[in-house]
Amino acid sequence: MIKKMNKRFWEIDFFRGIAIITMIIFHFFYDMNFFNIYKINLNSGFWWIFARLIATSFIFLVGISLTLSYSRAKKSKTNNKLFTKYLIRGLKIFSWGLFISLITWVFLRKGFIIFGILHFIGLSIILTYPFLKFRFLNLLLGIIFILLGFYIQTITFNSYWLVWLGIIPNYFYTVDYFPILPWFGVILFGLFFGSLFYPNDIRRLKTPELSKFPFIRFFCFLGRHSLFIYLIHQPILIILLYFLN
Repeated sequence: MIKKMNKRFWEIDFFRGIAIITMIIFHFFYDMNFFNIYKINLNSGFWWIFARLIATSFIFLVGISLTLSYSRAKKSKTNNKLFTKYLIRGLKIFSWGLFISLITWVFLRKGFIIFGILHFIGLSIILTYPFLKFRFLNLLLGIIFILLGFYIQTITFNSYWLVWLGIIPNYFYTVDYFPILPWFGVILFGLFFGSLFYPNDIRRLKTPELSKFPFIRFFCFLGRHSLFIYLIHQPILIILLYFLN
């Protein structure tokens, strides 16, 4: 096994940086379509696949990162303090999701975000705590969660109370939606591969140290600040499109 040289694994930050950049690219075209600047079909074909690949990779990396933080934290904290750590972290991100909900409700009304990716990640951080000690079980449970997610898409419920789970009312519309089912299954996949390739905060695969290259370092920087970039990128894109239109 190859021991980690720094506090962070550069490849995780790098791929998270790639994910955040591709997300910005998708949202740029999404905004152009939304504001009727350039019409594009985002609900099928390349763009539909592209959006889900971005979301899957980002959420998968969340799962891997949770295994890393768990390995580091459990060395110095009791189990109760560990749960508190994840509870506070999850509530913080979930609160940002509520803020986004408020903003989109004020400016969009129709299609405002009810349970978007920040809501999902925040709640998932809390829900993953009992799963962090598992390995192969997470792989099995991840498959089950995803299959359940596909199944409940066929179920409708005349209430918004189960939207967070994946059961939606008729004629439901929102511009950003990541329910627990099936997306929590992707989190569990991340937990599985994180524990497989980074057990006890140790990198199992021989990976060359590339973090000093400017190209790599740039994307690592983006990956380390992905939450901040997510929060500010849409206002910047909207202002940019306003002046370009």
